[in-house]
Order: sequence, then structure tokens, then C-alpha cells
Amino acid sequence: MSQDSWKKADAYPFGFLPRLSVPYHGPDDRLAIAEMAEVFGVTHRTLHFYEEKGLLTAARIGPMRVYGEDHIRRMAVINACREIDMPIAAIQELMAALDRTESQARADELFDAALQARRRELAAQQSILRRQMQKIAELLEARSADGEDDPMAAEHVHLSPIESDCLGFMAEGYPASRIAGLMDMDLTAALTLESGIIRKFGAHNRFQAVAKAVLAGLIASE
Repeated sequence: MSQDSWKKADAYPFGFLPRLSVPYHGPDDRLAIAEMAEVFGVTHRTLHFYEEKGLLTAARIGPMRVYGEDHIRRMAVINACREIDMPIAAIQELMAALDRTESQARADELFDAALQARRRELAAQQSILRRQMQKIAELLEARSADGEDDPMAAEHVHLSPIESDCLGFMAEGYPASRIAGLMDMDLTAALTLESGIIRKFGAHNRFQAVAKAVLAGLIASE
């Protein structure tokens, strides 16, 4: 995109947006909703949802939704936020703040601050997850010492390559929505895969399944 496209005078009729790479550089200056969905790897329903939440709008040609260059740039910001599982409310707050910006520097500053805040949240979640996994491991070890071994021993669990990949992401603390994106599947498929792994380990939840896998040496503990 040309440098002029970042200027407020030529942009979406709001404030400035942070500079992000855009996944579309085609010859058309407008995209239909099907093309917009394909460019960002989302569904039509997702785009409708973003409109319902006031995050994105579309021009209309009759009944058809049409997205221009500035819509695409705005969607790039929204999509980046969703890829790190930023809550919708936080994205709404960020986009509202960006709508009020009067300089590119301020837009970049706001986006960087939002990313830093999300990183702190994820670090806190990871710390909590590790403590929970450690506690589960301790409980399982205590049960084993008391002779209450799980009849479905973790070391005998066989995982397919796709299950092993999913288990690795579970161990990293990624939620099912993020795993779905990383493994190029929809959320229902990711939840089904995760549930199958939990059953194979005879566990009650994902934390216990990961703890059993760690104890069995199927994944490395940190």
C-alpha cells in the first residue's frame, strides 16, 4: 500500500491504525464478503459478529457487503488481536481508542501497550497453569505411592501425530480456540480432539491429562 494510504484524510473515517502487514495486495480495491473471509481465514459469521460488536463495518452495494482498503487494514488489527485471544471487550476498547487518535505515533503506541498488557495476562495464566500442573502431578504421585495406580497407565497411551501435536499445545497452556487456529481446524474439531486425549489418559480435565503425560515422559516438563 502507498504511504499516502496511512494518512487520515484518505483513511477509514475514524482515527489512525497501527502499521500491520495486510494479507491482501490484489488488483481490486474492494472485496466481497466471501473474498474478505477467505483473505483472513475466517467465516462469514465471524465478519457479521464483528459488525454486531461495532468493530468493523462494510459498505453496501445493494444487499451485498463490500470491504475497501481501509476495512481490510482495520480487519488486520482485529484479526491480530483475536490470534492472541484478546477478549472482545478489550478489542472494542482498543479500537474505540484508535478511532480517537490524531496521529500515527499515538496509534502505534496504543497498539503496543495493548500487546504488552496481553503478554502480561498470558504470562500470569501460564504461571497459574504450571502451578496447577505441579499440584496435579504431586497428587498423582501420592496416589501411586498409596497403590492406587490409574488402571489406564499413561505410559501405555498411544497418541496419533495430530493428538501429540495437540497435547503439546495443551501443555503450553493454549486454549482450544488458539489450538484450532494453530492446527488449521475449527473449534469443534479442536475440542473433540482435546476431549479424546483426556479420555485416553483416563483424566478428568486437560490439566490432569498433561500432568499424566509429563509423568509418563511423553512430553517434557519445564
